[in-house]
Parts: sequence; C-alpha cells; structure tokens
Amino acid sequence: LVQWVWGGFAVDNATLTRFFTLHFMLPFIISALVMIHLLFLHQTGSNNPLGINSNTDKIPFHPYFSIKDIVGMLIMLSLLSMLSLINPYLLGDPDNFTPANPLVTPTHIQPEWYFLFAYAIL
Repeated sequence: LVQWVWGGFAVDNATLTRFFTLHFMLPFIISALVMIHLLFLHQTGSNNPLGINSNTDKIPFHPYFSIKDIVGMLIMLSLLSMLSLINPYLLGDPDNFTPANPLVTPTHIQPEWYFLFAYAIL
C-alpha cells in the first residue's frame, strides 16, 4: 500500500505529483458531491424523522436554541478563561520550559499530535 501511494520505495517526484493532484482535485470532487446532495435534497425534500406534521407542535429556532447556544458558549469561554488564568502552564508542553541551545539538537524531536500522520510517512 505504501509503495502504491508513494509510487516507489521512497518519497520521490511521483509521490509529490500524486499528492499535488489529490490536493488539487479533492475540493472539486467534494463540491460536486455537495451539489449532487443538494440536488437530491431539493427534489425529494428533507426527511421528517419525528413524524410531526402540525406546526403547533414545533418550536421556533431563534429564541430557544440561539439563547441556549449563546449560554453554552459563554459557559465554555468562562471555564477556559478561568483555566488559563488560574494555571496558565497546565496545557503547555514540558519541552517549552527547557532553555534553548542552538548548538545542540534534541534527539526526541517529534511534531504535535495533528502532524504525526505526516511524520510517520517519513
């Protein structure tokens, strides 16, 4: 599988060409799928899983759900602010507190968790 994706035994020109093509074509493919989805949704209509047919059983979005979302957002922002004000170094990486030495490269260099998939390819 790795040789098929890379186009060989190592990262080479074929790998870069394949990933560039994928990177270029993927937004167009996703846009086409979204347009097809919206076309089918427009033709058939949306589903009603609750089976409520009368408008009296429904509640409006704005005063109920928007206020609920705003309150939830304010609670989460206040908790995050309290966390960062009480203990600002709690979520930090311990390697950030070691003094920098430009003459010595650490042996345990590893990217953040969201870049580990790309680091594993190398």
